[in-house]
Amino acid sequence: MIDRILPNAEWLAVIAASGIIGTAVMTLFMYAMTFITDKVMKVTKILGTMITCQTTEDRGLSERKTAIFTGVVAHYLVGIAFVFCYHILWFLGVGQPDFVNGLILGFASGVLAVIFWFTFFAVHPFPPDVDLKSYLLTLFLAHFVFALTAVWAYVFFAARL
Repeated sequence: MIDRILPNAEWLAVIAASGIIGTAVMTLFMYAMTFITDKVMKVTKILGTMITCQTTEDRGLSERKTAIFTGVVAHYLVGIAFVFCYHILWFLGVGQPDFVNGLILGFASGVLAVIFWFTFFAVHPFPPDVDLKSYLLTLFLAHFVFALTAVWAYVFFAARL
């Protein structure tokens, strides 16, 4: 059964492209919200700072290349992993790549992200100074942007197979 579920190279390209595009649009949304609200919501820099434990002395985000690179790579890999999970669900007959399921997946992905980030901030030895309530709410909404964009990209690329 597992060999039938695992996608071939063409489908992996669709999954990767969809995850990258969805993550890029979501990241732009988070950075736009940083600009609009003047709050720290730079998701890739927050992630990289926390993964590398490079929070600055004043609890700011790291400007080190290793932290930024780590955050970007980790964020995009998670986006691809989410789309991989969506693909498996659709392959198994659970939902389909459409607008309504994009909303459902956005909600589910947002809930998972909020749980992850809340836990990550709670257990991290020296997290950056972030208005966690605002960050988590915005991150939850950003997952609707991610899922809807990723579903659109998936349908777009799948139609070309």
